Amino acid sequence: MISLNQSSTADFILLGIFSNSRTDLLLFSVVMLVFTAALCGNVLLILLIYSDPRLHTPMYFFLSQLSLMDLMLICTNVPKMAANFLSGRKSISFVGCSIQIGLFVCLVGSEGLLLGLMAYDRYVAISHPLHYPVLMNQKVCLQIVGSSWAFGVVDGLVQMVVIMTFPYCSLREVDHFFCEMLSLLKLACVDTSLFEKVVFACCVFMLLFPFSIIVASYTCILGTVLRKHSAKSRRKALATCSSHLTTVSFFYGAAMFIYLRPRQYWTPSQDKMVSIFYTVLTPMLNPLIYSLRNRDVVGALQKGLDRCRIGSQH
Repeated sequence: MISLNQSSTADFILLGIFSNSRTDLLLFSVVMLVFTAALCGNVLLILLIYSDPRLHTPMYFFLSQLSLMDLMLICTNVPKMAANFLSGRKSISFVGCSIQIGLFVCLVGSEGLLLGLMAYDRYVAISHPLHYPVLMNQKVCLQIVGSSWAFGVVDGLVQMVVIMTFPYCSLREVDHFFCEMLSLLKLACVDTSLFEKVVFACCVFMLLFPFSIIVASYTCILGTVLRKHSAKSRRKALATCSSHLTTVSFFYGAAMFIYLRPRQYWTPSQDKMVSIFYTVLTPMLNPLIYSLRNRDVVGALQKGLDRCRIGSQH
């Protein structure tokens, strides 16, 4: 039997989500198409926001950071999953697994907090439009984004260090398509129940704290909208929030389903499918939600296409 010291840095085996059947090959192709669309959509949105002066506002600055987080999130897990599937190898190194856990926790935590603080931005824009340039100045925007990243980085580092100090002495087969924290803890040789309770408490805080900001912000927004006498003003205010609310619903719905369920209801197959949803599908949908329903982004895209057309003619 391999000793704990010898196996502490050995490779893990990712069982994945796809087999070599025709159905799974089709599903893998769909996932890769969604991944490509997410990659292109988020890169395009970031370039549009930074190249068009009309989009140099707090809302689009936050949106560019959201796209950057989504971009990093899909690149953390999907390329390794695809490489393992195509090569037939399922192993991932101890260091690679550590990096996956740290990046994943960091990005999910940062994105969750940023979505919450973006709701506050919408509250200020709708309820205090005259004071918006002062209340959401450049310094405040940098503080919001910086605190979101810092929150995620600290949480990711702490959980990565703690999880990877546990001894793993079983078959080291992770029943997931990436080094997911809860799946990895099942392989530990020691009792991890205390740490799992701490992780559950952290997940509750990481999800409910930003979610409470969202609920409070939109409650105030609803009060402001109801006080408006013009139906056109009401529609405009609600349209401003609709994209953000749609993104929040996708992100928090999937995250709460995975991390706030009692342990007896966890099933590997459900967790893997939901993980695919919010690590691949949601990052693809976010650029579409914010671009197709936003005249400024559509205008910036049209302007960019016109420049390319004129440049090709010359």
